[in-house]
Amino acid sequence: MKYLKKQGIFLIVFTIIAGLIVFSTMKNEPQSMSYSKLLTEIQSGNVSSIVLKGEMAEVQLNSAVDENSSATTYEIVVPPDITSASERFTQALDSQLIQSFSVSKPMEIPWWFSAVTTMGLVLLMVVWFGVSQRQQGGMGGNRVTAMGKSRAKLLEDDHKNVNFTCVAGADEVKEELEEIVEFLKAPERFVDLGARIPKGVLLIGPPGTGKTLLAKAISGEAEVPFFSISGSDFVEIYVGVGASRVRDLFAQAKKHAPCIVFIDEIDAVGRQRGANAGGGNDEREQTLNQLLVEMDGFGINEGVIILAATNRPDVLDPALLRPGRFDRRVTVGLPDIIGREQILNVHAKGKPLADDVKLGEVARLTPGFTGADLENLLNEAALLTARGHKKEIGNEAIKEAAFKVMMGPEKKSHVMSDRDKKVTAYHEAGHAIAIKLVSSSRNVDRVTIIPSGMAGGYTASRPTEDQSYHTKSQLIEEIIIALGGRAAEEIVLNEISTGASNDLKRVNQIARNMITKYGMSEKLSNMIFENDGAYDGLDYGFKNCSSEIASIIDTEVKEIIDHAYQRTLTLLHENITKLNRLGEMLLEKEKVDGPEFESIFQAA
Repeated sequence: MKYLKKQGIFLIVFTIIAGLIVFSTMKNEPQSMSYSKLLTEIQSGNVSSIVLKGEMAEVQLNSAVDENSSATTYEIVVPPDITSASERFTQALDSQLIQSFSVSKPMEIPWWFSAVTTMGLVLLMVVWFGVSQRQQGGMGGNRVTAMGKSRAKLLEDDHKNVNFTCVAGADEVKEELEEIVEFLKAPERFVDLGARIPKGVLLIGPPGTGKTLLAKAISGEAEVPFFSISGSDFVEIYVGVGASRVRDLFAQAKKHAPCIVFIDEIDAVGRQRGANAGGGNDEREQTLNQLLVEMDGFGINEGVIILAATNRPDVLDPALLRPGRFDRRVTVGLPDIIGREQILNVHAKGKPLADDVKLGEVARLTPGFTGADLENLLNEAALLTARGHKKEIGNEAIKEAAFKVMMGPEKKSHVMSDRDKKVTAYHEAGHAIAIKLVSSSRNVDRVTIIPSGMAGGYTASRPTEDQSYHTKSQLIEEIIIALGGRAAEEIVLNEISTGASNDLKRVNQIARNMITKYGMSEKLSNMIFENDGAYDGLDYGFKNCSSEIASIIDTEVKEIIDHAYQRTLTLLHENITKLNRLGEMLLEKEKVDGPEFESIFQAA
């Protein structure tokens, strides 16, 4: 960057001096005029001025004398019978036309001005060329060294405001990580007992659960320097650069010990070797090899703790996870209802909440939300409140923000045909009726036919409690609920539409997982079948089953879906009145909330 600034300054100065020289030497080339012609123009009063230049004279006319030329500046050569231009023009002036024009001599530019300017330009070019060569030579000599420098950001003071009080909903995780803090504060207490502190701690969990925040909180609690870098910052197109950056990072960390090195998204550099399609010893694998060597290289209890975060632990190289490298793995999962309430309390600070807002109730209605989702929820609620010119964030704003976070903004201006509205209304009504009739763990919260995000309409439901496991009957319930939309279309409209494509995709995935992952098959009970596309995301089929078994799997999946669909049709036929009433209400109001939906069943 400094090199580019210097180059820019030299270029600007060079351009200015060159412009001055060109301007000082630039002149209009006048046309020639005879002396007799000049006298004619003087007598006609067309001469504006005459500038004497030794044996030459420059004449400026008031108007052009030639119809084919617009020139008004001419040059006069002194006739041989007149010794000087002064005498010649004195003769012309004696003709009592002295007041028709002015005669003057030009201001002469010193000879040394052009010489100094030219020498300055040459000197500037020499200096510029020399500096450029030196800089380019330096960059050429240090290019690899500069690229091999670690891109880790060293935070020594900014992170001290972040501590464990900023992290909510992860009490057990904080308890496990407090050991790292205590070691960084008082390492002698552990060393005297012969204890070996873990060299590396791997934080595993879904995106948005607070892994990076936890790493900063550890550093803030221990009050030690904090190096932060992403796994992708190590990898370059040039072979050896990533390994050089790893070496430089660990060298810096040892100088600042005790300290914390945090590698975010470590799966970008730590993926299992040989898993890529090309195989071989590519740049990423060399970088990983160097990381493994460095983690083995620094001694026990040196005060350098390596923290890393990933949401793909399944793709990491086993050598990275063995004892002596990442000794400890800490799972940062989705917060439960108590954790969600704690997180909401943290993010609600500084936000004026109305009296009707109960964060415990908000936590109950947001299962599956991460800490980032909850922060976004309150932020969206604040934006909706500001748009409505209100001073306090109310319960209604939080509810609308929750739907916006889950489904995306409503497209109220989207124009739908009457037929599309009817298809959407009965499709969503089918989902809602199915939830009410078969679900043992969910309640309908809202049904709408207003497009949101990628959906033409949606049926929102909330679980009555947090669940870690699902039974076979609950998975069948999910399939029936997903098929409710298509079944309603078939019953009411006597045909089916493409609106159920996502529902069918989910239905097939649940049914196939029941057979291949959960061992819930009647014919293949307690058997699971792994997919071979573990590292590249592609489906290469199952690697531990024959074609006959694969055929049985397909048959079982179809039987589950067909049986669930027939049950869905039966349930909707038995409740056709409620289905029609809800469909008509959606066509009229476009949105039906939970209490209004419950009133349909209470009135029947």
